[in-house]
Amino acid sequence: DMRDSERLSLALEDIDYVIHAAALKQVPAAEYNPMEFIKTNVLGADNLVKACLQSDVKKVVVLSTDKAAAPINLYGASKLCSDKLFIAANNIVGKRNLRFSVVRYGNVMGSRGSVIPHFLKQSKKGSITITDKRMTRFNILLKEGVEMVQWALDNSLGSEIYVPKIPSYNIMDLAEAIGPNCEKIITGIRPGEKLHEEMITAADSYSTYDFGKYYAVFPADSCLAEAYKEKNLNIKPVEKGFRYESKTNTEFLSITQLRSLIKDNIYSSFTPL
Repeated sequence: DMRDSERLSLALEDIDYVIHAAALKQVPAAEYNPMEFIKTNVLGADNLVKACLQSDVKKVVVLSTDKAAAPINLYGASKLCSDKLFIAANNIVGKRNLRFSVVRYGNVMGSRGSVIPHFLKQSKKGSITITDKRMTRFNILLKEGVEMVQWALDNSLGSEIYVPKIPSYNIMDLAEAIGPNCEKIITGIRPGEKLHEEMITAADSYSTYDFGKYYAVFPADSCLAEAYKEKNLNIKPVEKGFRYESKTNTEFLSITQLRSLIKDNIYSSFTPL
């Protein structure tokens, strides 16, 4: 339990690497129960930082969310606080061989609570509910998320927020891919829900670097760029004012591509209804 600091410290005995994925995540629940999310996502993060500082852990990779970039809901705000706690923890490691880094990505395709299993279940009844037909989302496969965490463990120097280059999709295209013959019912946007996802804000662009497969947001006053260049990694700064948003993404998945990904990565027997 992230809220139990003593038990958390015991759990880190003889541990070298920590992948922190524990969080409360449902947006409407956060709007209704904000303090519960703060206790787990913020105070829990602080508990983990302190437990790592008291152990022999070498690296911590934290799973963040697109909602932590320019947050408009409590869940996103709590994860932004969490990200800030872990990044700032690198300032107090002293002589310890300990580094904290963050990976930030959008929806994992087919994960628990994501929209695809919800649409698949609804489609069997002949209709699909959509909050807003303009909505766009980033899409990452589970194996891509795992590969990114492994890459961060292998390459991070501490204080980075890594962001993957992944495609987007339009919510209406996803609904059509799953239920082309289903009625599409527009219900209205939910409390705290964004029309589009954003993983790098324009304000972040001044300290964001392109790593090829990933972007990395550095603290504004860090010397990480020079340190990475010494490792012979080919990185370059992004343009000032650059934003990485699902709406303006250069790659969008088509209806056919979405169907193929669902069949290959979620349900091998999937056929549109």
